[in-house]
Amino acid sequence: ILEDYEKALKSDSVEDRQKFLDIAIVGGGATGVELAGSLAEMRKYILPKEYPEFSYKEVDIYLIQSNDRLLPGMSQKSSAKALTYLQKLEVQVELNSRVTDFDGERIFLSDERTFEVGKVIWAAGICANEVDGLPEDCLGSGRRLIVDVYNRLIGCQDIFVIGDQCIMPSEEKPYGDPQVAQVAIQQGQLLSKNLNNLIAGKPLHPFKYKNKGMLATVGRNKAVADLPGFHFGGFFAWIIWLFVHLFALIGTKNKVFVFLNWTWNYLTYDQSLRLIIKPFKRE
Repeated sequence: ILEDYEKALKSDSVEDRQKFLDIAIVGGGATGVELAGSLAEMRKYILPKEYPEFSYKEVDIYLIQSNDRLLPGMSQKSSAKALTYLQKLEVQVELNSRVTDFDGERIFLSDERTFEVGKVIWAAGICANEVDGLPEDCLGSGRRLIVDVYNRLIGCQDIFVIGDQCIMPSEEKPYGDPQVAQVAIQQGQLLSKNLNNLIAGKPLHPFKYKNKGMLATVGRNKAVADLPGFHFGGFFAWIIWLFVHLFALIGTKNKVFVFLNWTWNYLTYDQSLRLIIKPFKRE
């Protein structure tokens, strides 16, 4: 992105500058929403200081989602709040739109619209890599491996799969559990116990995901939270998001330094990244 800014600096044409500056993010899940919010705040607070030659209004940020709402893994209330927050940050959210192509300068949508963008960031998920030698009928959505309630690969008694690589469909959840870290952690903990039970000849325990809640940050003082029994957004949800991620870090030193960096950035609207470019004169 910063390299594209340098190219835009050397252009006298507004259209050419926008071609380098505009950004499209594909995917309206937690990754896409958080990234769009971060870039929107960078455009508003960092760009005017780092690149006073630009007007931040020249930079358009598109968030393209094939679903009819953002954050499909969260509640309708949180999805609506996230959309409102992004619109206030002047992110152009395109719902019910699927990306069909990108030629390096334009992104093409399924409804035949196109946008000129200099950068496309993919946040819509990926397909899993296939493993040679496994039965073809064990592949589910996104080429994820279908497992039973014990995380055992369908049709293979001695192969266990956990995390994003597997899918455990059911009547309640035809697409399995959400692809988040907590699911993989809980599956790994249960699999450890089940492997010991298997060795000892004891029965296996089925997996059932215990949803401890979901969080997504949209920007400064803006986040949404789905906790068991209630949903909320705003500053309090943002504080919870910060502390949950802070305490997930390993080591006291890391926690302290990250906390100090966050505090400095919050108070100064600053960042540690810098780009040194060669001065030049316009013709």
